[in-house]
Amino acid sequence: MPTKAALHTGKKVHIRCRRCGRRAYHVRKKRCAACGYGSSPRLRRYSWGRKTLNRERRLV
Repeated sequence: MPTKAALHTGKKVHIRCRRCGRRAYHVRKKRCAACGYGSSPRLRRYSWGRKTLNRERRLV
């Protein structure tokens, strides 16, 4: 008899998101981990997810 963990391997949790196209839409939660589709009409984005703009090294 296989263990409980062995029975659950290979199941798809994330599928392709309709809005952002990334493989981050959680099937059971019905929410995209990348853009927030399914729970929010606005795009999910945070300041810590982007690099800060280095103004000293920027070309004019």
